[in-house]
Amino acid sequence: MIHQFIPQHYFNTIGNHSAVLMIQDRDTVITTTVDARGWDNNGDSAATRGNPMTGPFYVEGAMPGDTLAVRFESITPNRDWAWTTNMLAPSVIDPNVSVTLSASDIVRWTVDVEQGVAFLEDPSPSLAGLKLPLRPFLGCFGVAPTNGQCISTATSGQYGGNMDYKGLVAGTTVYFPVSVEGGLFYLGDGHALQGDGEIIGTGLEISMDVRFTVSVQKGKTISWPRGETDTHWFCIGNARPLEQALQHATTEMFRLLQEDIGLSSVEASLLLGQAVEYEIANMFNPAYTVVCKLSKSFLSTVARIDQ
Repeated sequence: MIHQFIPQHYFNTIGNHSAVLMIQDRDTVITTTVDARGWDNNGDSAATRGNPMTGPFYVEGAMPGDTLAVRFESITPNRDWAWTTNMLAPSVIDPNVSVTLSASDIVRWTVDVEQGVAFLEDPSPSLAGLKLPLRPFLGCFGVAPTNGQCISTATSGQYGGNMDYKGLVAGTTVYFPVSVEGGLFYLGDGHALQGDGEIIGTGLEISMDVRFTVSVQKGKTISWPRGETDTHWFCIGNARPLEQALQHATTEMFRLLQEDIGLSSVEASLLLGQAVEYEIANMFNPAYTVVCKLSKSFLSTVARIDQ
């Protein structure tokens, strides 16, 4: 079944809130999100700033110990402008280096969806010719965490949250560990574009039209978010310090290779040692995000993944 859902309110925490819509396994939802400051497709303030989320969506049949798969069919900016801040994260630059920031609280960008580019509305002479290709994705989404927690959308964890991974684009399927009945899936924080690490604290923040499809994998238990594209499998770790986020992501991939592919721990180690890829997804938020990736071309030579 396909559901059209128009949000009436939003949440700034991901947790065990009352569901806004009950959906079933294999259902598709078409909905919208506001930007990180709560501005909608008209530029009006529709929610409290701080990554307000659309949802939660209750998925019938999803129970603790299952895995919820969410495939993003489309993620499309629904207005013609976005905004960023301009503040390099202290974690990515030497402490003795000073940076002159923009005089304005935000920097506005024109977003041309038809042409697939974004450019500054009021550029300096040096950046007047700058046009960047759009790559829309969602920065924050996930399921309700364990133990009745309601966690700020500023951060992330095993349940997902504010991961800001630019690889979470349309065509990607993301897998979450279900901790509460119905899963309770949230989404928001649209970015028209962002570099690795979200090193100034924002991507090109914008409202979105989103279409996604859910499915429940009964009895399949994972510890951290996983995902797949046409070319890769990946696992996401969220923590500080950066080393711990990397450990979580690598451990989840190590488990995937053993539990889903059927490799021994020795075989999984050998494969990872020579074929693993890493991306630093976020270096700004309270929890950093690291992505551990492996090409499907390698996996197809050793076994078939049965998800």
